[in-house]
Amino acid sequence: MMRNLDITTLRSFVAVADNGGVTRAAGFLHLTQSAVSMQLKRLEELLGLQLLDRSGRTIALTASGEQLLAYARRMIALNDEAVSRLTDQAYEGEIVLGVPHDIVYPAIPQVLQRFNAQYPRVKVQLLSSYTRSLKEQFARGECDLILTTETATAENGEILAERPLCWIGAPTGSVWRQQPLQLAFGRYCTFRPKVMRALDAAGISWELMVETDSDRTIEATVSADLAVTAMIEGTEPPHLAQVDHGGALPELPVQLINLYGGETSGSPIVNELAALVRQAFRTISTPLQSPQWNAA
Repeated sequence: MMRNLDITTLRSFVAVADNGGVTRAAGFLHLTQSAVSMQLKRLEELLGLQLLDRSGRTIALTASGEQLLAYARRMIALNDEAVSRLTDQAYEGEIVLGVPHDIVYPAIPQVLQRFNAQYPRVKVQLLSSYTRSLKEQFARGECDLILTTETATAENGEILAERPLCWIGAPTGSVWRQQPLQLAFGRYCTFRPKVMRALDAAGISWELMVETDSDRTIEATVSADLAVTAMIEGTEPPHLAQVDHGGALPELPVQLINLYGGETSGSPIVNELAALVRQAFRTISTPLQSPQWNAA
């Protein structure tokens, strides 16, 4: 007998995979935890397969679950595209979204994918720059929405997340043990003076080995174990890692990820994009690119 997969059930399955567990998935979908758990059970019973490995302290996808995940994403995307193109033709135009380069991944690709599925006739122009430049462009009306990384929030901004800065180096690297400590930072990076002040206060000598406008140059230098840098916890790319310094380096201050324009745009479609951005940053796991599977 032919069995039919339900899009709603698949959507819950993908949400659990993307958000790191049933608890966050339920919040993301605006459902109860029991409803999401029931949908997962129904999906496993329909296929006669175990999709989640619950044998450990945390849960993970089984091999069958990993295989289904790829199909589920495609089916949901096709469903959303068909519904949007056939029923929602009201919105057209362009939205400019400004995001600091170091927090684009992994939340923003998810936001852009979901927004495009819902509003295929609206183009989102992603502008990646430094916080200071983005705020200046927003003030001139050149951006509809911007995200920033700051230690405070201006009157017209809203806090989406609060995370500490952390030391970032090459996986299994050792350059952080050397003094003077070799640093690599962007020329206009707002993290740099905070890091230098923390090192000075701890009595650790340092040298600015790389000062550049190129993020790739910084990443290449750090991944070669020639210097360390600082990023918001969980935003480091996969080829870099948090430095397990055991207290040898000073703790770094907490940063705020702020949203500007989400409550003042007056445009329904901009508000929709802002809602997706809020949802992504408030439900995504920490560390951002490596969600912890939890059984809750």
